[in-house]
Amino acid sequence: MTAHAVGAHRARRVHRGAGPTGVTGAGLAPMCVSFEFFPPADAAMEATLWASLQRLAPLAPRFVSVTYGADGSTRERTHNVVTRIQKHTPLTGAPHLTCIGASRGEILDIARTYWDEGIRHLVALRGDPPQGQGAYRPHADGFPYAVDLVAGLRALAPFEISVAAYPEVHPEARSAGADLDNLRRKIDAGATRAITQFFYDTAVFLRFRDRCARCGIRSPVVPGILPITRFPQVLRFAKTCGASIPQWLHERFAGLDDDAETRRLIAAAVAIEQVEELCRHGVREFHFYTLNRAELTYAICHALGLRPQPQSALTAHPGVSA
Repeated sequence: MTAHAVGAHRARRVHRGAGPTGVTGAGLAPMCVSFEFFPPADAAMEATLWASLQRLAPLAPRFVSVTYGADGSTRERTHNVVTRIQKHTPLTGAPHLTCIGASRGEILDIARTYWDEGIRHLVALRGDPPQGQGAYRPHADGFPYAVDLVAGLRALAPFEISVAAYPEVHPEARSAGADLDNLRRKIDAGATRAITQFFYDTAVFLRFRDRCARCGIRSPVVPGILPITRFPQVLRFAKTCGASIPQWLHERFAGLDDDAETRRLIAAAVAIEQVEELCRHGVREFHFYTLNRAELTYAICHALGLRPQPQSALTAHPGVSA
């Protein structure tokens, strides 16, 4: 990384709202956030994506990640979005890369192209098989699993690499212990940090963080936060990834199917309570699954004490007004 890039990265560090000096109180590290987006499928969704980036960019996230599609189907759109972020905004783009549907050579060619375009941060995942395929089967000439992908990327270039972690255990893992061993192997292979699957029971994350520490994982384990835009959608997500939904959360959203305004208020309250509880237990970094919507994420970050940083105002994207 060049000296200019290092300086730019440091300038993007988020400081809790205590003025430009970044003072956070005795012994507290600066608050850091990152945001996840997905590639838009049409012009209307693209406008929503860039409006959301425009809204969230002044919060100076550590990076913004762009998903790859469950079966690797959005590869070109992911590339287009993340390179535009890198070229036309002050943000650090972080594309997802998966093991799905490509050989080792093809994946490394994609990563090499990203490096040549100035992208230094990747999110390395195994990925999910295409619908209808059934159980995951590694590509014959590909990286079998995320740990192999991490090792390959690390051998190619000194990327910063984020990987996935599962506080409630990956649905396909043999056991919680095996799942944790897999995370440790990814870290040992060169991953920089782990970002967790979403959760709503804070104790689940705290127990997982303790287990990571006991097994020797020293890299950051960053909680993934999913603000609830639509509760039925969250239930579908949870069923797919094995996340539990506490009964109290069902009760909070009961009877609100036709009351969008109250749903938004409840969703903000739930997420703010969650991050404040995590802060009380020493968490200083959060990764938000935005679903390309800025409103709830911005409100949560404001409650965390984050304030807009003038140097991070998003420059106009071609075709998108500032």
